[in-house]
Amino acid sequence: MEQNIRMMMEKAREAGVKLRPHTKTHRTPKAAKLQVEAGAQGITVAKVGEAEVMAGEGLQDIFIANEIYGESKFLRLRDLNRQVRIAVGVDNREQVEALSRVFAGENKPLDVLIEIETGEERTGVLTGEDALSLARLVTESPGLRLRGIFSHEGHTYGASSPEMCAELFRKSQEDTLTIAEFLRKNGIPVEEVSIGATPSLMHGQILPGITEIRPGTYIYMDAAQGNAIGDYSRCALTILATVISKPTAERVVVDAGVKALTAFTRAQGICHTPGYGLVKGFNDLRLKKLYDEHGIMISAEASSKLKIGDKIEIIPNHACPTCNLYDKIYVIENERVVDEWPILCRGKSQ
Repeated sequence: MEQNIRMMMEKAREAGVKLRPHTKTHRTPKAAKLQVEAGAQGITVAKVGEAEVMAGEGLQDIFIANEIYGESKFLRLRDLNRQVRIAVGVDNREQVEALSRVFAGENKPLDVLIEIETGEERTGVLTGEDALSLARLVTESPGLRLRGIFSHEGHTYGASSPEMCAELFRKSQEDTLTIAEFLRKNGIPVEEVSIGATPSLMHGQILPGITEIRPGTYIYMDAAQGNAIGDYSRCALTILATVISKPTAERVVVDAGVKALTAFTRAQGICHTPGYGLVKGFNDLRLKKLYDEHGIMISAEASSKLKIGDKIEIIPNHACPTCNLYDKIYVIENERVVDEWPILCRGKSQ
C-alpha cells in the first residue's frame, strides 16, 4: 500500500499536477490521511455522507466528484462549506439553480466544477456549447463560484490493450482540455482541469494543461487492476477466508461469498476479472461460484493442499464495493497485525 501511494504521488509530481485521490475506494479516514501526508492536495469523495465523515476526521480539502441533488443534501453541503474547503460537481441547470437558492445568502460561495463526458457515457455535459451555457449560469448564480471542469475516463477499464487504454486516456484529456480552452476564449476563467482513473494513469501520460488527477483504486489495487498491469504483487487488499468444506476431490468451499466479496466481475478489457476473486498462493486460481455465505473453488490442486480450517487470502475483483462490506481493515506489516483502521464511511452513501 505504501508503495502504491508513493508511486502515484511521484507520477503527479513528475507531471506537475496535484493529486486528489478518490477515497471511495477505501472509505477510511486513516488511509486518506496517509495519502495527504504523502503529498496529496486534498481528497475526492462520491457522496455528501463520505464528505461529512472525512471532514469530521480532520480532512480539510474535499471534492465531491458527483452530481448532488435534494434539499436535505444541499443543507448538509452548506454546513460542510462553512467548515472546510469543499467543491461539488454539476452537469445540469436544475442542479445549479437549486444550489444557488441554498447558497445565495452565504458568506463563502460554494465551489463547483462542471463535469465533461468523454466516453464513459455516464454523467457530464457533452459539448463545449453545453459547458459554456452551464458555466455562464454558474458565474451568474449567487452563492456559487466556478472552480473549473472535470472528467473521468472510466471507459478505459474496458480497453482491449494497454495501448488502447493509453490512447483512450489521451483522447479523453484532449477533449477535456479543448473544452477548457473554449471556455477561456469565451471569457470564463478555468482554474482547475481535473481528470483521472487508475488504469489510464498506469498506462498513459498526463498531458500539459491538466492540473489535477483523481485516481482511487491505486492505493490497494485489486484483481482487475492487477490484470490491467499484469502484476498482482501490488495488490495490497485481501479478504481472509476459511476452508469449511471439501465435498469432492475438486470442490473446496470457503466461508466468503457475495456478502464478503461482492458479485462484481468485469467481462472484458484489460480489467477483465474471470471468477469472483483471485486466491493467493496458487497459479491463477479463482473462485468459480458464489452464494451469499459460500465461495466455491474447483481445483484438484487446492483440494489436495488445503484442509478444513485452513485460511486463504482472496484478492477481490473490485476493492471499492468490497471495502464497503466491512467495519475495519487490519493493517499487516511483516506478517503481523500492526493496526486496525475503522472504515468510518462504510454505508455513508446518502
